[in-house]
Amino acid sequence: MDFWFEFASTYSYLAIMRIEAEAAKREVVLRWRPFLLGPIFAAQGWHTSPFAIYPAKGRYMWRDLERRAARYGLPFRRPAADDPRVFPQHSVHAARIALRALEEPWGTRFCRDVFRAEFAEGSDISDAALLQTLVARHADPAPVMAAALSDENKQRLRGNVEEAQALGIFGAPSFTVGEELFWGDDRLEDALDWAVAARAV
Repeated sequence: MDFWFEFASTYSYLAIMRIEAEAAKREVVLRWRPFLLGPIFAAQGWHTSPFAIYPAKGRYMWRDLERRAARYGLPFRRPAADDPRVFPQHSVHAARIALRALEEPWGTRFCRDVFRAEFAEGSDISDAALLQTLVARHADPAPVMAAALSDENKQRLRGNVEEAQALGIFGAPSFTVGEELFWGDDRLEDALDWAVAARAV
């Protein structure tokens, strides 16, 4: 199953902290696919997240995140309303690093570290120093950061965005099993069960 996530996405935080355990229960192999929602939103005429465009929807989302995080036993820190980084954060650099990190055994841990820094600790994930610190928990950050900024890696991220668009992905987290698309943290289990059923055919 392909797991499409965006570091600026609140609901991706809930999914990424649960997905490995849920997949392991079902013996489903995951392919982690970081991508960017910005170009997908732009194609729909939005300049930012719909949660930011529509205040009522945004207020609901933050309260829903508080409830769902509590349900899962996950720490969650809602940004202050006057914080200019409130939502969505700039996630391009984190996504580029994740592509490189996911080539290593520690890549999924790095991805969780980024989400935890953002949504549990209130950190700015566009901060290169923070990202370097997170990489350093697992590896020498210098070659990883350099590889993340290579033209080849930047093109890989653009390729992920283009593939997501071709699949009809419009939000994060999303899960694809073949051409079957599931959207939202609350569809994680459904997607994994579909993957199990597809495997049995």
